[in-house]
Amino acid sequence: MCEGESTRRHKAEAPKKLRFGIFVCSTSRYRLMEKGMKFEDPSGDLMQSLIEEAGHVLVFRKLIPDDESAIREGVKQSLEADVDVIIFCGGTGITRSDVTIETVSPFLEKQLPGFGEIFRMLSYQEIGSAAIISRALAGIVKGKVLFCIPGSIDAVRLCFEKLILKEAPHIVKHARE
Repeated sequence: MCEGESTRRHKAEAPKKLRFGIFVCSTSRYRLMEKGMKFEDPSGDLMQSLIEEAGHVLVFRKLIPDDESAIREGVKQSLEADVDVIIFCGGTGITRSDVTIETVSPFLEKQLPGFGEIFRMLSYQEIGSAAIISRALAGIVKGKVLFCIPGSIDAVRLCFEKLILKEAPHIVKHARE
């Protein structure tokens, strides 16, 4: 199936350089950071490099715990920030501590169910039936696009390379209308 003329036109009219804000939701890494200990953040590093390689701007990158109040505060801060795209990475699974989706969802004015559906389809091609556990989510809030993505490095790569970097400008264009 080919892109239609209308879609090609909208993509051509979309902004070429977006401003991103990233939240990595990880209680274990957050605790290490609080203690001043070294930790690795491969998913955060990958997101940052993919954003910058694509010619976009990373306005902020924050590590927060898997905690409703921290996530809620992150959403509020990012809505006040000069960003076009907000990413919450991690906390999208089904354990008790995975609260990103439940915390972010009430802020969304419009959901983009196709993002999660396509992510799970692509993920299924890579990892099989375990893809049903993912609760990846996207939506629009106050003219900004917000993505909630799994925290694994493979999921980050898949989300960014196949979906976010290709469609975020197009989504932002429509979100601003």
